Amino acid sequence: MQFKDIIGHYTLKAHLAHTVKDNRVSHAQLFLGPEGSGSLALAVAYAQYINCEQKSENDSCGTCSSCRKYQKLIHPDLHFSYPFFASGEKDVATTYLEEWRTAFLDNPYMGLDYWRHQLEAGNKQANINIAEAHDIIKKLSLKAFEAEYKVLVMWLPEYLNTQGNALLKLIEEPPEKTLFLLVSENQDRILNTIISRTQLVKIPKLSHHDIKQYLIEEKAISEERANEIAFIADGNVQTAIDLLEENTNPYFDLLIHWLRFVVTDSGLNIIRFCEEDFPKLGRENQKNFLLYAINVFRQVLLIQTGLSQLVLLQGEELDFVQKFGDNFKREQLEAAIDLLEKTHYKVERNANPKILFLDLSLQLVLIFKYQTFPQGTQYI
Repeated sequence: MQFKDIIGHYTLKAHLAHTVKDNRVSHAQLFLGPEGSGSLALAVAYAQYINCEQKSENDSCGTCSSCRKYQKLIHPDLHFSYPFFASGEKDVATTYLEEWRTAFLDNPYMGLDYWRHQLEAGNKQANINIAEAHDIIKKLSLKAFEAEYKVLVMWLPEYLNTQGNALLKLIEEPPEKTLFLLVSENQDRILNTIISRTQLVKIPKLSHHDIKQYLIEEKAISEERANEIAFIADGNVQTAIDLLEENTNPYFDLLIHWLRFVVTDSGLNIIRFCEEDFPKLGRENQKNFLLYAINVFRQVLLIQTGLSQLVLLQGEELDFVQKFGDNFKREQLEAAIDLLEKTHYKVERNANPKILFLDLSLQLVLIFKYQTFPQGTQYI
């Protein structure tokens, strides 16, 4: 994986290259970015650049022996650790190494659900077990075979839990020329003792433009369709890839029907939506739907504040946000966005979707139908 193969992040890629040229490579780094932002791809490209035998000013050569092995993920001094869905206590990451290589090479922007699907793990819980922690210690205690640096890329260290304590001494005082590159989506779920031993590399979500151009150039779809998918994806390449399989926007009609019932206080229809339509979406699509609704309301706010030139929507979606903005106030929209964000947070933590969406719907009825704001908002 070379930097040039990664979508966007031009300033960050230049910064990472400069740390190598200036000999400022920290032995333990935490690449922190949202799902689908390319943080895992960046970590692998960074490791490849560090060990490249003929590196240029801003990228690895892609042709030397080290690069060729890195690009196939078969370099003997490149190690991976990641969550898996162990069927036995002795399973470690290398048990699933072939599946990992295939998954990453097919989709370096993958999320946990994509990885789960590759392993056909169903609803099993993901974790990085104590056997894996001990295996990491064993692997990194060996001398490098070929490269200047041994590198461990750990994807989603938030699934390490208390087993991470076994790695603290190794992370703090690793063998010479050993690098830890941790790639996380949620800093709050990582052990503080691990965070304190790493240098933070913040990776922002990708821009609408970057996702759109990627879809047009790499996936050969129309500009209009690429714009639609990029808006829904909201910086997440994994979501954009998933949406390519849909012929139409799967969330627009759902949002329209739901809001129609909400603003008219159609109780039985709201209950049906919350008991049938929302639960059958599944957790990932529930999260994507909520993010889509949040972004739609933000587009309405842009129009209301006279910033129509920043609106990303087209066609029916643009007509909707213009009409919706004519009927509701800024305070109502801001309160609705706050509720949607809180619901998204709870969906991520596996709360009951029927209860969550019913509560959300009833609070939105108060906001849009009766202009009564939920207790605790700034508008009371």
